[in-house]
Amino acid sequence: MDTPFLRIEASGEVFPLRDVVTTVGRGQGVDIHLDDPSVSRLHAELVRRGPYVYVVDLGLSRNGTRVNGRPIARRVLDEGDVLSFGAARCRIGGIQQEEITAEAELRRSAVPELTRRELDVLTSLCRPALSDEAFATPATAHDIAADLVVTEAAVKQHLLRLYQKFRIPEGPNRRTRLANEVVAVGLVKPVPLKPVPLKPVPPADVGDDLNVNVAEQPVRGRRDQTMQAG
Repeated sequence: MDTPFLRIEASGEVFPLRDVVTTVGRGQGVDIHLDDPSVSRLHAELVRRGPYVYVVDLGLSRNGTRVNGRPIARRVLDEGDVLSFGAARCRIGGIQQEEITAEAELRRSAVPELTRRELDVLTSLCRPALSDEAFATPATAHDIAADLVVTEAAVKQHLLRLYQKFRIPEGPNRRTRLANEVVAVGLVKPVPLKPVPLKPVPPADVGDDLNVNVAEQPVRGRRDQTMQAG
């Protein structure tokens, strides 16, 4: 078969991948139906981008998605990789290795393998500081813990592993450098901030204000003299 495909190991059934996105799950309307109770209704997507095929776990199942036995959130696939959607095992094929150039390999290596929880931590880290421009202040470990409803100690452990995976050296602003790297490789997309409409304020007439103030002074003076005379 000339196009990338997914083979279900239990049945041997082969599904050619669609041109852009192929959905995988147990529910109705998915492109590749897996009749297994450990598979969620909409479990994952297989995405084609030029010579690449990558799998995205949609985070809707407790059983997750694995590639060659390792849990993933998103990963570029190689010919012959074994994908496990819950307990359902499949194998990817039809990926033309010769089409992947040295530049493509460099792009692939820019994003390390991440677990679903690590991706959650990165999303929470970047959420408060994203804008059209560059970064300002990413979330603290305390903020991430509150967002994900986990302990702060657990978040710090995840951050330590993420520093290593993204090769962020020790030093000041380490969280900011990690967040910038995550945005640079496209794991988390900047969200444009909506401008807040300002209410129109009529321009002040400086001349009128001055005339009023000047006019009031003699009046107040006359009143003061009248009161003193009384």
